[in-house]
Amino acid sequence: MQQRKPKVCAAESAGQAGTTEQEIPAAMARHSWPPDPEAEGALPEHSPLPRKAKKLQEEKRWSTMVNVVVVAFLMTVPPAVVVFAGGASKPAVWIAAAKAQLRRGSDDGSFPYARSPPDKLLGGLLAEGFDERSCRSRYESSMYRRNPGRRPSPHLVAKLRRHEELQRRCGPNTDSYNRAVEQLRTGQSAAGSPECKYVVSISYRGLGNRILAAASAFLYALLTDRVLLVDPSNEMDELFCEPFPGTTWLLPPDFPLSGYANFSIDTAESYGNMLKNKVLSPGDAPSSSPPPAFAYLHLDHDYGDLDKMFFCDDDQRLLSGIPWLVMRTDLYIAPGLFLQLSAFREELDALFPERAAVFHHLGRYLFHPTNPVWGLVTRYHRAYLARAERLLGIQVRAFDQWQAKSPYVLEQITSCVWRERLLPEVVAAEEHAAVPQPGAAAVSKTVLITSLRSWYHERIKAMYWEHPTATGEDVSVHQPSHDEHQQFGEKSHEAKAWAEMYLLSLCDELVTSGWSTFGYVAQGLAGVTPWVMYRPLNVTEVPDPPCGRDVSMEPCFHGPPVYDCKLKQGADTGKMVPHVQYCKDVSWGLKLVDPN
Repeated sequence: MQQRKPKVCAAESAGQAGTTEQEIPAAMARHSWPPDPEAEGALPEHSPLPRKAKKLQEEKRWSTMVNVVVVAFLMTVPPAVVVFAGGASKPAVWIAAAKAQLRRGSDDGSFPYARSPPDKLLGGLLAEGFDERSCRSRYESSMYRRNPGRRPSPHLVAKLRRHEELQRRCGPNTDSYNRAVEQLRTGQSAAGSPECKYVVSISYRGLGNRILAAASAFLYALLTDRVLLVDPSNEMDELFCEPFPGTTWLLPPDFPLSGYANFSIDTAESYGNMLKNKVLSPGDAPSSSPPPAFAYLHLDHDYGDLDKMFFCDDDQRLLSGIPWLVMRTDLYIAPGLFLQLSAFREELDALFPERAAVFHHLGRYLFHPTNPVWGLVTRYHRAYLARAERLLGIQVRAFDQWQAKSPYVLEQITSCVWRERLLPEVVAAEEHAAVPQPGAAAVSKTVLITSLRSWYHERIKAMYWEHPTATGEDVSVHQPSHDEHQQFGEKSHEAKAWAEMYLLSLCDELVTSGWSTFGYVAQGLAGVTPWVMYRPLNVTEVPDPPCGRDVSMEPCFHGPPVYDCKLKQGADTGKMVPHVQYCKDVSWGLKLVDPN
C-alpha cells in the first residue's frame, strides 16, 4: 500500500539525514524486524514457534533471570562491591545503573550510566588527584555523555601536565608570584628573561563570551608558557571549579593594577597604543632596552589595526619579554593563532592534529560546573532527559525584539528540523499518521529547548501534543527556564545559563542560532557539529534554506585580522591556510576546520 504524504507543514527534505557518531541505543535496536517475541508482551505458552525460535526464547529467559539475580546480589551487598572495586564512587554509580536497568528492563540503553564504563579522565585530558567531592562534575560528567568525544593527542596531555606544574610553581601564594607582583607594583622589569610570566583574562560581557575569552587566553598561555589568571568578577569564581590541581586560577584581590577591569582601546598601555606612540617597536632587539612591566592586549570586537598586530611573528617576539599581559576580548581568537604565527605552528600541529577539536579539548579541560550548578544539570537530566532514545537540543537566540515571539522564526525552526529529518513532521488528521500497534513501544524523541523566552517551547510542545506525527513517533519537548531577558550579574540567572549550556552539550544532535556564543560553547563541549539556523535579515521572511550543517564544531572568530604580516598589506585571511575557513553564520568570521 502506498503511504500518503503528510497534508500540512511538511517541508520537502533537501538535505542529507542527520548523522551521528553514536551507536544506536539498545532501546531503538529493539524495534528492528523481525520483532522480539517478548517485546510486545508474553505470547501464549503453546504458540506455534519453530524449534530454533523456542530455544532462543528459552535462552533469553534464562539470561534475563541470571541478570536479575546478579543485580539483586549487587543491590544487597554494596559494601562488598566497594571493597573489590577499590573505591566508593564507581560502585555507587554502577549499582544505580543496575537498579535503573531492573526498573526499566534490560533492553533499555537510555540511562546515562548504562552504556559503557565511562572514561572519567577523558583520555588523559584531566589530571587525577582532585577532591571529587569539591567538584563532582569533573569526574562525573563522562557518565552523562552519550558522545565520548574526541581523544586528546599525547602531546596535548603531556603539555597540560607540564602546564599544571607551571601553574603550581608560579601561581598565587608562591614566592615566584610574590616577586613578580612586587616588580609589577614598582613598575620595573627583571633583567633578562622573567622567572615566571603571566596572562590575565578580563571577565566581562555574557557568559558565552567569558568562556570563549578564558579558553582563548588559556591557549595563548599554553603556547607562551605563561601562567593563566582569570578575573574572578562576573561569577567566574562561583560558576566554575578550579581547573588546575594544587593551585588557583583566580586573580587575587590585591592585584596591584587596580583599574585593570576598566582597560579599553584608549588605555595608554595597550599594545596598539604603545606601537602608535613608539614606546615599543617590533624592530627593537628584545635586550636593547628593559621591557615595560606589563602590556594590555585589547583584542575586543572594537580593536584597531595596531592591536591586531598581536597576530604577527615580530610582535609576538616583542611581547615575549613582557612579564605581565592583561587581555580583554569578547571573541574566540584561537583561529587567529593558527594563521601566520610561524613560532606557534609546530607546537599547534602537535597539540591539535584535529583542528576542529581545539575548543572541544580546551573547554572540557577548563570548564567544570561547580556543585550547585551541577545539581541543576543532573536533577533536570535525570527527570526529563535520561530516558530519551534520541535527544535533540535546540538553542534559540533572539537578537532583536521582533524575534522574541516571531511566527517566522518558529517556521524557521520547524522547517529546519523537518528538512534535515531531525524530528518527524506533524500531520493534519489521525488517519494520515503511522500508528504503533497496541502494546508495542513507540519510538520517541526528546527535545531540549533553551531560550530566554517560553513562546517557542510552548508552541512546539503544543504542536506535537495536538497533532500526530507522520512516522508515529512520539516527541516530548522540554525547556528548563525562561527568564525573558539576559540579566548580567544576576547569580541565579548565570547559574541557570551555565546549566543549560551544559545540558545542551549532553544532546545527541544540536540545532543552534547563528552568531550565538551560547550555542558555540554547547556544541564545542558536546563534540557535535550542529545545524546552524541562519540569522534572518527580514522580519517577515524565513531564510532559505532555514539552516545548514556547520563546517565544524569550533566557535566562530567574529573579528579576525585581515592583514598579511609578511607583505604588510591587507589580505583575505579566510584563504590563507586550509584549516581556517569562513564561518557559515558570520560571513566574515573565521573558524578552525579539518580540511579533509
